[in-house]
Amino acid sequence: MEKEYDVIVVGGGHAGCEATAAAANMGSRVLLITMNMGTIAQMSCNPAMGGVAKGQIVREIDAMGGYSGIISDKTAIQFRMLNRSKGPAMWSPRVQSDRWLFAQEWRLMLEQTKNVEFWQDMVTELVTKNGKITGVKTNLGITFNAKSVILTNGTFLNGLIHIGEKNFGGGRAAENKATGITENLVNLGFKAGRMKTGTPPRVDGRSLDYSVMEEQKGDENPSKFSYRDSTSPLKTQKSCFITYTNETVHEILKEGFDRSPMFSGAIAGTGPRYCPSIEDKIERFAERERHQLFIEPEGWNTVEIYVNGFSTSLPLEVQEKAIKQVRGFENAKIFRPGYAIEYDYFPPTQLKHTLETKLVEGLYFAGQINGTTGYEEAACQGMMAGINAHLKIREEEAFILKRDEAYIGVLIDDLITKGTKEPYRMFTSRAEYRILLRQDNADARLTPLAHKIGLASDEQIKRVEGKNKSIKNLLKTLDNISITPEETNAYLEKNKTANIKQKVKASSVITRPQVDLETMSAAIPSIKQAIENNTLEVIEQAEIRIKYQGYIDREKDMAEKMTRLEEVRLSDNIDYFSFQSISSEAREKLHKIRPATLGQASRISGVSPSDISVLMIHLGR
Repeated sequence: MEKEYDVIVVGGGHAGCEATAAAANMGSRVLLITMNMGTIAQMSCNPAMGGVAKGQIVREIDAMGGYSGIISDKTAIQFRMLNRSKGPAMWSPRVQSDRWLFAQEWRLMLEQTKNVEFWQDMVTELVTKNGKITGVKTNLGITFNAKSVILTNGTFLNGLIHIGEKNFGGGRAAENKATGITENLVNLGFKAGRMKTGTPPRVDGRSLDYSVMEEQKGDENPSKFSYRDSTSPLKTQKSCFITYTNETVHEILKEGFDRSPMFSGAIAGTGPRYCPSIEDKIERFAERERHQLFIEPEGWNTVEIYVNGFSTSLPLEVQEKAIKQVRGFENAKIFRPGYAIEYDYFPPTQLKHTLETKLVEGLYFAGQINGTTGYEEAACQGMMAGINAHLKIREEEAFILKRDEAYIGVLIDDLITKGTKEPYRMFTSRAEYRILLRQDNADARLTPLAHKIGLASDEQIKRVEGKNKSIKNLLKTLDNISITPEETNAYLEKNKTANIKQKVKASSVITRPQVDLETMSAAIPSIKQAIENNTLEVIEQAEIRIKYQGYIDREKDMAEKMTRLEEVRLSDNIDYFSFQSISSEAREKLHKIRPATLGQASRISGVSPSDISVLMIHLGR
């Protein structure tokens, strides 16, 4: 058995899988250590990938050569593009996944990835020497040596599961918690905290009455996550359903509040603000008579159903009594109860932009250990940690995505600059350049960057270059086509927009919000001829650029101005306490976080523009 590796990844969840794939595909010898090889890439909570802002992250991972998009496409049972009624900056792809197929496909992908080896065991200790990681020790007493180690422990670090007044150790239902690492890290000087998340009961779909629920079908013409040609859009889809709680349900749930670990003080960790438990929703939104529940199938062939929106840690008998009062659930049979889980995390201000820890060289954190929530947030962190671990070993320049380049860059910058006291979830509102960071252009933004460092393949970069050329040609063609009132006005009247009075450029009409290329091409032969040999992807990109070019240019200007601050590096040994003109809060936070650039310093909560001005004067001197 080999004992020496370039990279050791601890944990086989979404972060661990992407970290393993990235480092291995770039050429590092990687050992993935997981407590259970049967649960690699397990979807611990809802069986879905993507959603608002999360879908953008999955497309960014795929654009860079990661696997999450491909796996999502291969195991999808439904596809929806959310927020289609809004502007393209808000469009967010989401798939309902087959839980078992998802985990199976991930494991097969890793097994077929060159340079990847596996070991089933629990890591109990990190081995360091002179402030640098040298390997790990496992529960079996084995020491594995490595040049870098990536911790992706998810909810397993001293995990504690709560169901009513009962609690027991575990990383998730029916799986053991991980011990030793937290204590080891604290001894090395790291600060730790506790967070909480939860999951709803799973029920027998055969016991539900779908006829009284609202059916939620997938898109009529579904798309997919991956830009690559190795996956195809779904031809058949499974429906989800929507139902609601009611006042009777709420009253029954309240009866169990005195035995709820949420309210009794048994749970010390902070839960996710944007994915609260059902008891939390009833408490916080007492004025609401009902709450929406999404009834989501767990796969193609299973009868198990995920009750999205009914996350709870109330006693089992309360869960069962309440859920049977939900419309369509009168005869519901529970397969397994909902529960809450507490786990250790490490405030991410202890990390660099590369996700390497500041205290121990060569040690990286990714996923829920950094205080995030969600598969997508974890996966992108894993990929970035894997990339940077590989580059550091080879003494190459670190790979850091800026806030105007990717949602991934926004997420990591938020974490290490602002920290988080509750599970961090990505939203489009967190990105100040979201018109630039659309889901449709992730390949154009990121594939060239990933190809330069050896992660995105030659095939991927050729595809992007070909797509960009086609978009450029179509834009040029549309800009050169002139359309007349005679051929256009009937179409414009039908779409309730003003007629044209003379011949105009086609692109000037396409800028109107009531107009779209697809319907316009059906009415005007010259437009149809211009777009007919292009893919839907190219047509959509061209239309977005025509309609939103002014906004895109404005955001680019804003990003360029901010880049000037990002280019001003700050030395790691600046004595911020010596700056008497800076507020005491700013001095403390600058000393604690030690920002790498003036731009990062400007985003620290409590650091004012005047504080930045003082730093600029100092740097000028």
